[in-house]
Amino acid sequence: MAIAPQQEVRDQFAKNLHAARMRKGLSQHDLAKLCDLNRTEISLFERSERSPRLEMIVLLSRALEVSPEELLHDID
Repeated sequence: MAIAPQQEVRDQFAKNLHAARMRKGLSQHDLAKLCDLNRTEISLFERSERSPRLEMIVLLSRALEVSPEELLHDID
Protein backbone atom coordinates (compact mmCIF):
# COMPACT_ATOMS: atom_id res chain seq x y z
CA MET A 1 0.00 0.00 0.00
CA ALA A 2 1.43 3.35 -1.06
CA ILE A 3 1.41 6.35 1.26
CA ALA A 4 -0.53 9.30 -0.10
CA PRO A 5 1.29 12.63 -0.32
CA GLN A 6 0.42 15.05 2.46
CA GLN A 7 -1.71 17.37 0.29
CA GLU A 8 -3.82 14.45 -0.99
CA VAL A 9 -4.47 13.39 2.60
CA ARG A 10 -5.52 16.93 3.58
CA ASP A 11 -7.73 17.22 0.49
CA GLN A 12 -9.57 13.98 1.21
CA PHE A 13 -10.00 14.82 4.90
CA ALA A 14 -11.39 18.22 3.89
CA LYS A 15 -13.97 16.58 1.60
CA ASN A 16 -14.97 14.07 4.26
CA LEU A 17 -15.28 16.72 6.97
CA HIS A 18 -17.32 19.03 4.77
CA ALA A 19 -19.66 16.22 3.71
CA ALA A 20 -20.21 15.06 7.30
CA ARG A 21 -20.87 18.62 8.44
CA MET A 22 -23.38 19.21 5.64
CA ARG A 23 -25.20 15.91 6.37
CA LYS A 24 -25.53 17.04 9.98
CA GLY A 25 -26.87 20.43 8.83
CA LEU A 26 -24.26 22.44 10.70
CA SER A 27 -22.51 25.63 9.70
CA GLN A 28 -18.77 25.94 10.28
CA HIS A 29 -19.62 28.23 13.19
CA ASP A 30 -21.96 25.62 14.72
CA LEU A 31 -19.35 22.88 14.45
CA ALA A 32 -16.68 25.14 15.88
CA LYS A 33 -18.89 25.90 18.90
CA LEU A 34 -19.51 22.18 19.49
CA CYS A 35 -15.76 21.56 19.44
CA ASP A 36 -14.82 24.71 21.38
CA LEU A 37 -12.81 25.96 18.39
CA ASN A 38 -12.70 29.07 16.27
CA ARG A 39 -14.68 28.91 13.01
CA THR A 40 -11.49 29.80 11.17
CA GLU A 41 -9.91 26.52 12.24
CA ILE A 42 -12.81 24.53 10.76
CA SER A 43 -12.47 26.58 7.59
CA LEU A 44 -8.74 25.83 7.39
CA PHE A 45 -9.44 22.09 7.70
CA GLU A 46 -12.13 22.23 5.01
CA ARG A 47 -9.91 24.21 2.63
CA SER A 48 -7.04 21.72 3.08
CA GLU A 49 -4.82 24.41 4.56
CA ARG A 50 -4.28 22.71 7.91
CA SER A 51 -4.12 19.10 9.10
CA PRO A 52 -5.89 18.22 12.33
CA ARG A 53 -4.15 16.44 15.19
CA LEU A 54 -5.43 12.99 16.12
CA GLU A 55 -7.26 14.40 19.14
CA MET A 56 -9.01 16.91 16.87
CA ILE A 57 -10.21 14.17 14.50
CA VAL A 58 -11.80 12.39 17.47
CA LEU A 59 -13.37 15.63 18.73
CA LEU A 60 -14.77 16.47 15.29
CA SER A 61 -16.13 12.96 14.81
CA ARG A 62 -17.93 13.09 18.17
CA ALA A 63 -19.46 16.47 17.39
CA LEU A 64 -20.59 15.21 13.97
CA GLU A 65 -21.76 11.86 15.41
CA VAL A 66 -19.66 9.87 12.96
CA SER A 67 -16.73 7.52 13.47
CA PRO A 68 -13.19 8.86 13.07
CA GLU A 69 -12.91 6.32 10.24
CA GLU A 70 -15.60 8.18 8.31
CA LEU A 71 -13.54 11.37 8.43
CA LEU A 72 -10.54 9.37 7.21
CA HIS A 73 -12.42 7.44 4.53
CA ASP A 74 -10.54 6.94 1.24
CA ILE A 75 -7.24 8.08 2.73
CA ASP A 76 -4.59 5.47 1.92
